[in-house]
Amino acid sequence: MADFLDEKRKEIRARLAELKPLVDEYHRLEAAVQALEGVKTSTSAPSSRRTRSTSTRTRTGTGTGRRGRPRGSGTRGKQALELVRANPGITIPELADRMGIKQNYLYRVLPGLQKDGMVRKEGRGWHARDAA
Repeated sequence: MADFLDEKRKEIRARLAELKPLVDEYHRLEAAVQALEGVKTSTSAPSSRRTRSTSTRTRTGTGTGRRGRPRGSGTRGKQALELVRANPGITIPELADRMGIKQNYLYRVLPGLQKDGMVRKEGRGWHARDAA
């Protein structure tokens, strides 16, 4: 009976070793699909939209050429920054889970915070910049 159990254990371990790369690939593909959710695909030819003149942009008073609210004024960016400060090395999937939002949004927010010098990326994790 012991030989039978040892043989079955060996077979199960071999099968687990065989399946592990497939499971890892599944998780990578699942993360890729989540990251791509919300990305719009265009089936039509690119439009030839005209941009607004510089004078229209400067009327807003910002002079940056950007439309909308100033960068970094959104609550999601502030919320993400606070989570990064509280959890050094946190990844985007972990941030998305804690914030209850999709990851693709954070793939736009965190590089903006990085550009503004508020966070830095080390490997897959994000860290707050030291306030000096």
